[in-house]
Amino acid sequence: MPDSGLQQHPAPRSLRERFNAVRLQTEALTEPLSPEDAAVQSMPDASPAKWHLAHTTWFFEALILAAWREGYRPYRSEWHFLFNSYYESLGPRHPRPERGMLTRPGLAEVLDYRHHVDAAFADLLEERLDDPDLAAMTVLGLNHEQQHQELLLTDILDLFSRNPLAPAYRALGPRAVAAGGGNTGWTDHPGGIVAVGHDGPGFAFDNEGPRHEVLLRPFRIANSLVTNGAWQEFIADGGYQRPEYWLSDGWRTAREHGWNAPDRWRQKDGRWFVFSLHGLVPLDPATPVCHVSFYEADAFARWAGKRLPSESEWETIAAGRSTSGQFADDGVFLPLPITDNFGFFGSVWEWTSSAYGPYPGFKTAQGAVGEYNGKFMCNQMVLRGGSCASAAGHVRSTYRNFFYPHQRWQFMGLRLAEGA
Repeated sequence: MPDSGLQQHPAPRSLRERFNAVRLQTEALTEPLSPEDAAVQSMPDASPAKWHLAHTTWFFEALILAAWREGYRPYRSEWHFLFNSYYESLGPRHPRPERGMLTRPGLAEVLDYRHHVDAAFADLLEERLDDPDLAAMTVLGLNHEQQHQELLLTDILDLFSRNPLAPAYRALGPRAVAAGGGNTGWTDHPGGIVAVGHDGPGFAFDNEGPRHEVLLRPFRIANSLVTNGAWQEFIADGGYQRPEYWLSDGWRTAREHGWNAPDRWRQKDGRWFVFSLHGLVPLDPATPVCHVSFYEADAFARWAGKRLPSESEWETIAAGRSTSGQFADDGVFLPLPITDNFGFFGSVWEWTSSAYGPYPGFKTAQGAVGEYNGKFMCNQMVLRGGSCASAAGHVRSTYRNFFYPHQRWQFMGLRLAEGA
């Protein structure tokens, strides 16, 4: 097998346990859904829950079982066309905007497919206990599946948001109460030459390296995220009607789509509510603002007299800090109020001012895995930190998420920075 460039080779026994846990978690996320819920695609950027279940299974079958297990035959060879996402080197695929038209195979058949591949994969791990390349590819597959777990949740949110009945994916239990309003101060950095990027033990995607040096000017970064309350002030001051705060593309996009508030905000009888996976909930001024595009985040920062941090600034401050925070494992799929010990991870992905591109010395891996990140390094912006829909333990200070600047259906927010 070609070198995947991956860096984690866990003990075989723990790898099997992790494989089972991640695969079961994906299915658990779909348990509140009906077969009808699981089949619908709400927009071209989203995918049906059923497709996520099948595609993550296809990944293990097409990229690992087919290569490592001699004589393995695909569960349904014609499904390769249906569930390939963007791997051009592996052949043609069903158009992404038409995934919601795949009423067949049905949800039950897709679950049978998962269980078949899981059984075959368990046998493969037993046969190849000491193969480090297999271990590395398996860990990549598990991290890939955790990414799709988050996408599955955000795609369900977008789907349910289009239903006039405002259905809840899951009931909301008691919410945490803000403790003192959060750490509203700043962390200063003197600048200088710093090293960023992954380099060391543990898993990382290829786009997180190579580790390299960057020059930072002195700067400071906010300890807390921007809140709904601060965003309400932006709205009240005409932030969505004042072009002086907006990038040209952002102003045009906001006008075309009629933006006057973050996505998922709804006004009823003069009060703001937020549509969430827990249904329609009152807007909480103490929670981090969410579902804003890069264009909106940049405009807010200009209005506040600040700016967005670069990804190198963000990583320099976040490195070495605890990665604890609000993640999907908590079962609350909307940001919780900011507390005094609020950190840099979880709750909402944080927009940075950095365009998504290759680090110096970056090289794509050989084979299909080389299509995983590198070919998307154009016209997108970097986000950091993870969200309330991310799996706990999935993110780290070097993790680079990326989206187009107009997109806002993900759990996207911001923190401010200032300085040179």
